[in-house]
Amino acid sequence: MGYVTGKTIKELREKRKLTQKELAEKIGVGDKAVSKWETGKGLPDIGVIEELAGALGVSIAELLTGELRENGNQSANMRKMCFYVCPVCGNIITSVGHGTFSCCGITLPEVEAEKDEEGHCICVETVDNEHSVTIQHPMGKGHYISFIAYVTTDALDLVKLYPEQGISVRFRKKGHGIIYAYCNRHGMFKTMV
Repeated sequence: MGYVTGKTIKELREKRKLTQKELAEKIGVGDKAVSKWETGKGLPDIGVIEELAGALGVSIAELLTGELRENGNQSANMRKMCFYVCPVCGNIITSVGHGTFSCCGITLPEVEAEKDEEGHCICVETVDNEHSVTIQHPMGKGHYISFIAYVTTDALDLVKLYPEQGISVRFRKKGHGIIYAYCNRHGMFKTMV
């Protein structure tokens, strides 16, 4: 990851209709400091980066990389759910719509789901107003299903699984939706319910 550039600071400041002085006051520095940053004659101290990002209305990652994300998903629908999985620690990050996330020092790519297939067949039965989900899949330490999620238009239910645990999950039925299963070796698979 790089460091914030003067061009990025200036573009974001102007977009928020702030003067150099107003930005400086918001983060507790002199307006000459902001001028120096924007002209490339200086860099903001790491200690003010969080405040600078907040004042400019962006995440720290966006500020440092200069890659700004517009939220094109103003009317959120849970079925637009995106998943990000850390390959180092297994952390699962979800968002309604696309985003930029990092974990363990890695910028995470969005996990794209494929239709379930042989070897990763998601079996769903309706039992007592619940979806009972099972998958015939190894659950060893090196190859396992990490999580199963049920996404409808207004809800996300996610169950984290661990190696050497059985794969039998129940979700209260909430209407039509998508069941996702994530294999640590082969990625994510989905089926409609």
